[in-house]
Amino acid sequence: MNSARAPRIAIVGAGLGGLTCARVLQRHGRSVTVFEREASADARPQGGTLDLHADTGQAALRAAGLLDRFHALSRPEGDEWRVLDFASALPLAHQVPSADSGRPEIDRGQLRGLLLDSLAEGTVRWDHAVSAVTPFPDGTCRLLFGDGSAEDFDLVVGADGAWSRVRPALSHAVPAYTGITFVETGFDHCDTRHPDLARLVGNGSMLVKGAGRSLVAQRNSNDHIRAYIALRAPQDWYLTAGIDLGDEPAVRSHLLQALDGWDESLRCILRNNDSAFVNRSLFVLPAEHTWDHVPGVTLLGDAAHLMPPVGLGANLAMLDGSDLAHALVTESSVDDAVRAYESVMLPRSIEAATGSAQGLDHLVPATTS
Repeated sequence: MNSARAPRIAIVGAGLGGLTCARVLQRHGRSVTVFEREASADARPQGGTLDLHADTGQAALRAAGLLDRFHALSRPEGDEWRVLDFASALPLAHQVPSADSGRPEIDRGQLRGLLLDSLAEGTVRWDHAVSAVTPFPDGTCRLLFGDGSAEDFDLVVGADGAWSRVRPALSHAVPAYTGITFVETGFDHCDTRHPDLARLVGNGSMLVKGAGRSLVAQRNSNDHIRAYIALRAPQDWYLTAGIDLGDEPAVRSHLLQALDGWDESLRCILRNNDSAFVNRSLFVLPAEHTWDHVPGVTLLGDAAHLMPPVGLGANLAMLDGSDLAHALVTESSVDDAVRAYESVMLPRSIEAATGSAQGLDHLVPATTS
């Protein structure tokens, strides 16, 4: 991009997509600032394990020059899948990763740390919550911060997730509840403290499906397993049941009732957890979410195409970030770059969101028939 003055680029959100975009830009000598509302990189846990696909997440890491470092951290054996029968806990299917399966697992926190460590010092401005975004007729855009200050940029990239503060500058869409909630918990030192669970899960993931409820357990690094009980239920299911989410015995009792008729070895998982139960209602944007181009602002990742967590979201966010950075490096103007990026990203995300909705229905079937 040829310009008398280097374009001022702001990325809102220090998640995987925003950091990938920043890394690729810096690798090509471009200046960028990332604004993150959290106070530090370790302000909160970063979630579970991700499988990075060769044509999306890994392609983005290749563009970022980080693929070798990713492979040094990743767990190829983590791509193993076991599907068990809910009534007997006997295996129904077993997928073992092959040498060329190409979807190694990595903890989300490890991947985020890899990206953060690759950026120039001071790239991320922590504790900078964005409250609103205002595009101007001249193609620039103003970021308004929670402390009342403001800064102007030639491009603002909304990489700030499901409840994006940047999205309203482009779209009136808001996430809607899918009708499915995940209740998460965790298990430490699994091979020694939880050997039965470790045996059921194996090196990768375990899936058990019943009518309107499923159980997913996944190996993470450091001998940790995360488990998710997925329920088709109202978003306020706990209020209807008269349960305080902070009352762990009451939550456990309710979940055990939900798994009535399941094999006892599966129900025992709910009795032996080390981490508290965390309620995670699943929200999505409309699968066909799009917007009319507005100079000076665009979106990537969940801010653009919030999908069910069935293995595509993080991969697409990273590819979005890489594609946008590549366009900004190669196109003749910021606006041309954003138009080129959106022309590829929007159709791709519509197709992926449609498939992800179908994937969620398969993961948590309404019936067992």
